Amino acid sequence: MGADNKLLLPIDGEPVVRRVARRLLDAELEDIVAVLGHEADLVSSALDGLAIRAVINPDYRDGQMTSVHAGLAALSAPVDGIMICLADQPFLEARDYLALVEAFAREGEKSIVVPTHDGRRGNPIVLSAAHREEILARGANLGCKQFIARNGNTTTLFRVTPGDVRTLSRKYWVERVDLVD
Repeated sequence: MGADNKLLLPIDGEPVVRRVARRLLDAELEDIVAVLGHEADLVSSALDGLAIRAVINPDYRDGQMTSVHAGLAALSAPVDGIMICLADQPFLEARDYLALVEAFAREGEKSIVVPTHDGRRGNPIVLSAAHREEILARGANLGCKQFIARNGNTTTLFRVTPGDVRTLSRKYWVERVDLVD
């Protein structure tokens, strides 16, 4: 992509990571934690002035689950649900995040909501805070796919339709999330 850090690439004049953080703030989610790793100082600067907390993941080179662990460990206030987002999805809107939160709230006993399209799992996911300790205890060896597979009986697949599929790093991103009845 011609850049060392895709999170700092500009979209409509702002870095990808800032755009994602603003959309999460627009969704009025509580206690937003940004986990920083590669070029943490530069990414932190891109987030200046936003009402989010940043934590450093010194083990970011060891894989994405180390960042999930750092974020989960940083949560301090009791919460019902946790949304695990990727910072490289700049085309999601606040309404997309809210659709996932609403799906999670509707499920009751279902404790994990995973967006899917054409049989492919997407992000972000929402999970019950009851899973926090399990994930932290199992270490970085438990990936998200394994975690979801282990908890299939409490996982809801939230079908989405793509309004405009775009990507910076993956073949599949959903720009708009719409509930399919």
